[in-house]
Amino acid sequence: MSRRWIGLIVVLVLAPAIAAAEPSSKVRQKLYVTNSAGDDVTIIDVATNKPIGRIEVGPHPHGIAVPAKPDFILVTIEGGKPGELVWIDPQTDKITRRMPIGPAPNQLAITPDAKFAYIPVNDGHYEVVDVTSAEIVERIFTGGRPHNTLCSENGKRMYLAPMGAPKKVSIADTATHKVIGEVPFSNVVRPIALSKDEKRLFAEVDGLVGIEVADLASRKMIHRVPAELPDEQKKAASRSHGLGIRPDQMEIWECDVEHFDVHVYDITGDKPKQIATIPIGSQIYWLTFTPDGKTCYVSARGKGEVAAVDTATKKIVARIPVGKEPKRLVVVTLGDK
Repeated sequence: MSRRWIGLIVVLVLAPAIAAAEPSSKVRQKLYVTNSAGDDVTIIDVATNKPIGRIEVGPHPHGIAVPAKPDFILVTIEGGKPGELVWIDPQTDKITRRMPIGPAPNQLAITPDAKFAYIPVNDGHYEVVDVTSAEIVERIFTGGRPHNTLCSENGKRMYLAPMGAPKKVSIADTATHKVIGEVPFSNVVRPIALSKDEKRLFAEVDGLVGIEVADLASRKMIHRVPAELPDEQKKAASRSHGLGIRPDQMEIWECDVEHFDVHVYDITGDKPKQIATIPIGSQIYWLTFTPDGKTCYVSARGKGEVAAVDTATKKIVARIPVGKEPKRLVVVTLGDK
């Protein structure tokens, strides 16, 4: 057989393997998952729901966030002493920068213009980082154990949700980095979600499987909505941790940790109404949506996987293996660079 034919056969045999090994930099939409009991972030191709890589970032990665134009990803490292903030280039999936921050940082948020990151740390403060210079420019005291953070759609306000005694969400002005208001809830605040029009603030709180709702014009809680549970689940203690509004603003999805379920509520009316429950099959802890709202990704930390749920049918369409105790996750859509 001639060398020409041998060469052609080799190319044909290897072509599928070459295609399967296509680098993650060629993928246009990726899901990043922090593995909180490990030291890495798993990368998943949203088009195929297959893992395509991992990034070693440091012990116990917790929070993850991107600005409106996703030129970088920020990850908080909870297990370091001190804590760390890590920059990742989503085009290459390489770490480009690190900086020390306060102790045990949790879920951060970035202003849409990519100028500032607000980071909850375990000394009662939120640290405000100038993303360009990698400097802490302000520390905002909220008390409690700072835990979750959200930015308004227009970037003008940051919502700071500490756990513990405060039992409230503080609102900071991103121009001055000063607290300008607060929203009280009935108990210790866990994850929060903000409507795009900034009229409603939703919260999960200790002692409730379900959600509470606040009116932001009056800064008062207006609804407490327990999840509708079967009798056998009412006998088993659980809590809510993981909350997100579907991008079309029609539904809010909530993680019921120990019952292994996601509860879905219609939020088109004044008071949320539960319309579905989706069994995930293990302890769950966080969720996020694709920008088009067609898929919800749920961290199934009890099984070391992420469940991909079709938001129209409310059915799981894929189970994706990741690392140890997956927690926070975010979808990044890449443009050309």
